[in-house]
Amino acid sequence: MGHHDLRRKLSAALAADHLPQLLLLTGPTGVGKQRLALWLGQLALCTAPTKGEPCGTCSSCRMALELSHPDLHWFFPLPRPKAGELDKQVQELEEALGDALAERRSHPLYGRSDGMSGHFMATAQLVTRRASLTPAIGRRKVIIVGEAERLVPQASSPEAANALLKLFEEPPADTLIVLTAADLSAILPTIVSRAVPVRVTPLRNAEVGEFLNANLSPAPSPADLETRVARASGAIGQGVDPNDDAVRTRAAADALLTAVRRGSGARFERALAQGAFAARGDFTALLDALAERLLETARERLGHPAPVGGLPAAVEHTDAEAAVRALDAVRVARDAAQGNVNPQLILASLGAELSGAL
Repeated sequence: MGHHDLRRKLSAALAADHLPQLLLLTGPTGVGKQRLALWLGQLALCTAPTKGEPCGTCSSCRMALELSHPDLHWFFPLPRPKAGELDKQVQELEEALGDALAERRSHPLYGRSDGMSGHFMATAQLVTRRASLTPAIGRRKVIIVGEAERLVPQASSPEAANALLKLFEEPPADTLIVLTAADLSAILPTIVSRAVPVRVTPLRNAEVGEFLNANLSPAPSPADLETRVARASGAIGQGVDPNDDAVRTRAAADALLTAVRRGSGARFERALAQGAFAARGDFTALLDALAERLLETARERLGHPAPVGGLPAAVEHTDAEAAVRALDAVRVARDAAQGNVNPQLILASLGAELSGAL
């Protein structure tokens, strides 16, 4: 939907063989960066483009639209693989990616990545392997790495991002790579220097409203549509997933960090206040928000801009290494929350881990 001027420029550059091999699409969360990257991938693989647009009917277009084209590789944040060996991690990630793509085929209006998901070393390995492949049915292949800012935090070092630097510096001649990021400053400077940044600007309110009215089910009421469009601020994803509980959950995560700082009494009081049979839903949302706050803390300590609204006072003296240790503890807690474990016990254990880390 929309972005017509930008699509015309990208299409013209592709037709003239002037399109850079490494693009970095930046713009507000939910504005359509990954969808635009998929459109560009479809156009690059289309066998009969018409007036600068994919034809939509050739076999390449149909496979691209179904997320099944063998030369269109889309990577987005997923949970860290649990296997110990890197080769097994890559295999686990490939299976998880296949499942996630199947889910997005069924439910195209997907939500935001949770706070524990990211691009890990296994992602870098899989991206590199697929970049080395010969195109299966066409003359080129397209690799999309969505939310590329999540390449950065890797146990206090940018391992996954660095593992891709050689590929980004000199992609195979038959490969187009498109990265997306909401915040250009969140990408390693060594990656930014190799890419051509492209700004994806907000859409008009009329375009957002048209999309939401046509694609939400059930269709929103006029009042709900007006509220969603205003909240979206030109980013369809913000209107599709308005995340009404985000502020409340973020505040709960900050309160949990404060309780950890106040000592064992406050930690246990917070654990006992947690619903005993709510390991899914609100509880996992709390853990995701907690992971996001720790991720923001690590990034800020490594020199990136502070998040809007700043960091909670409870992490004022926390360094990047401590934040990453705490993030690992949250990851373990979130895994436990998916099983038949009392959330109060999980939170009591997590509180002790966070106290030691922070």
